[in-house]
Amino acid sequence: MTARYVVTGGAGFIGSHLAQSLLQRGASVRIFDNLSSGRESNLAVLEGHAEIVRGDVRDLAAVRAALAGAEVVFHEAAVASVPQSIADPLGSLETNITGTQHILLAARDAGVRRVVYASSSAIYGDAPVLPKEEHMAPSPMSPYALHKLTGEYLCSLFTELYGLETVALRYFNVFGPRQDPASEYAGVIPRFLCALRDGQQPVVFGDGEQTRDFVYIGNVVQANLLAAEAPEAVGQAINVGCGERISLNALLSVAGDLLGVAAHAEYRPPRAGDVRDSLADIQLARRLIGYTPTVSFQEGLARTLEALRQEKES
Repeated sequence: MTARYVVTGGAGFIGSHLAQSLLQRGASVRIFDNLSSGRESNLAVLEGHAEIVRGDVRDLAAVRAALAGAEVVFHEAAVASVPQSIADPLGSLETNITGTQHILLAARDAGVRRVVYASSSAIYGDAPVLPKEEHMAPSPMSPYALHKLTGEYLCSLFTELYGLETVALRYFNVFGPRQDPASEYAGVIPRFLCALRDGQQPVVFGDGEQTRDFVYIGNVVQANLLAAEAPEAVGQAINVGCGERISLNALLSVAGDLLGVAAHAEYRPPRAGDVRDSLADIQLARRLIGYTPTVSFQEGLARTLEALRQEKES
């Protein structure tokens, strides 16, 4: 019998890539999404192959129905934005904490083997020590970061108390095709690429010397698939990055080179809740799940740009 995988937030950027990869492996996939931030267009590549269920993680009955018969749940659904969590802390909390509690409850009761939870490097806060190692004390600077950390604690409790296998993956700055550049809370890479492509100046909050560990979506999908099976990962929180940090000014320069344009930014004051520097230590991921990033930052940026070009032409 084909294993059934449920991807919450499967119409989103990361979730749709994960669902597509599972389908390519011949798996049976159900997507659970309320389409509040996910896009119908992300489901186009999955139509006819995945079962698509419209529903909200805040609705426990809907979650229970969606998880029936599942073996593995990839929990990607979230309000995944620091600025949005600051603007609407209660709405973010209901989705990110209550929603995660519902997923874990329903998974426990449905006999799900494992839940792989999408956490975030935001939980580390702005401590100056680099790289970020999993044993460091968390220091969340935003409601979003606090919500993700709480979700990790919930996962750990469900493993300890109920025997539900859980793994939390702390994503660093994920980028790639299908990341919505039009969103007010879009990631920096699609915003930069689209602005430069359209002859505009990208907006940089701060001086541009802040650094990020950018990780291409293909690497993140690989980490999820590995985390779903690795025995030693149960109950752990694991960094998923590339182990390389790049400043926003350097990103701007590389993006300009790829597009063949002069890259100049509009600099604005830093935003509340933004971390200054970020870099993942990925030794635990290598050891526990056998993760090795296979797509470099430069290659991932080129692939993302090509996808944006194709999207504009279509």
